[in-house]
Amino acid sequence: MRRPYVKPLVRKLQSGFMNKFGQSPLYARRVCTEIDGVPISELVERFGSPLFVYSERRVREQWRAAHAAFSTRYPNVRFGWSYKTNYLSAICALMHQEGAMAELVSRMEYEKACALGVPGDQMVLNGPYKPVETLEAVLAGGGMVNVDHMDEIQDLERVAEKLGRQVNVGLRLNMDTGIYPQWSRFGLNLERGQAMEAAKRIARTGKLKLNGLHCHIGTFILDPKAYGRQVEKMVLFAKELEAAFGNEIEYLDVGGGFPSRIQLKGTYLSPDVGIPSLDEYAEQITSALWRTLPPGKFPALILETGRALIDEAGALITTVWATKRLADGTRAYIVDAGVNLLFTAFWYKFQVALDRQVPGPNEPCVVYGPLCMNIDAIDEGSLLPPLSRGTRLIFSPVGAYNNTQWLQFIEYRPNVVLIGTDGQVEVIREKETLEDLERREKLPERLKNPAARPRPEKRKES
Repeated sequence: MRRPYVKPLVRKLQSGFMNKFGQSPLYARRVCTEIDGVPISELVERFGSPLFVYSERRVREQWRAAHAAFSTRYPNVRFGWSYKTNYLSAICALMHQEGAMAELVSRMEYEKACALGVPGDQMVLNGPYKPVETLEAVLAGGGMVNVDHMDEIQDLERVAEKLGRQVNVGLRLNMDTGIYPQWSRFGLNLERGQAMEAAKRIARTGKLKLNGLHCHIGTFILDPKAYGRQVEKMVLFAKELEAAFGNEIEYLDVGGGFPSRIQLKGTYLSPDVGIPSLDEYAEQITSALWRTLPPGKFPALILETGRALIDEAGALITTVWATKRLADGTRAYIVDAGVNLLFTAFWYKFQVALDRQVPGPNEPCVVYGPLCMNIDAIDEGSLLPPLSRGTRLIFSPVGAYNNTQWLQFIEYRPNVVLIGTDGQVEVIREKETLEDLERREKLPERLKNPAARPRPEKRKES
């Protein structure tokens, strides 16, 4: 039987310069045969593909390294785990075991923290939308609330009246720290006087007491000095408040925004070169505190770190299902995971590793997911060799925001497993089934027989 004729295609492959080891990009590639000692083949055989895999060892190492970077430089440091980054119960529990508070931005996240047994006084509530009943629940339990807007002050005063006591609150600021575009949606602007007006409004009735300041300047901030400028402004504003109203600012919450070792799309430098270390951020923040705080005063430094703690602990194993050539000659692969699972693929370029050594030269490729959408591309431009059906591709780091922003669209969401420090692999979220999808649906009785079509009504004769 003759093979079908395929029109030949000539495509120039450029290897670029060799690195210091004498390796050329034409043949250099990442290979990942195991995660924390567990073979990729074993993980797929037991739990299927696609598969999210988390490393408990990496979670704990990263948390402890971040905590050490700050606590060795400043005597009063508290970390809040950002639930929105990844609220898988096992991940949150690991963070709380290490000593993190719960940083929450919704009623759903508050209920999640309660279900995990987090004490009320270990919760911080942020976000622009805080229903009154959520404010009441958090404050009644001894939690912290950071005010986002003037209307929220009225809500908090009603809660204070109901609780029958003065309530401590923090004030969320936004400011110019040299990062553009400036995040001004959240909190009250410092330079335009909005924050001081809010402080006056809080002091007017005496129902609330301002005892903290909060500011989150953005996400994936690559300039550590921006945090130094932020802290200096927060401390100077705290001094103004103490002089004007006499109440002491007990905590400075600098939010999060520290990057992980992942590459933003459109950037040239690799993460190893372009991403500052956590120590650089810690140095800028704590140095600013020591410069500007009055002698002997050490308000709590709160950090709401998410991405930098969890991103590199997560990987996604996928399987090549098909290969094809696009009209322009680009080689394309179709795998069993798409932007429904890797939503952050729209902004970040993941590291792509193979589960085995594959011969042949690399060429620029596109990796598509299984969805019927043209935008379902989880990698564009990676140099990959000729891959056969069944080859595993391992994408990393994927631990931040993918398991909170993933979509139930076209495909079921897969198993998520955690590799313990003892090497044991445990499912921490089961693969979805049709029952999961339809559990909240209600099918009217008249629609339960799809074969029965409604008869057209007869026209009434006049």
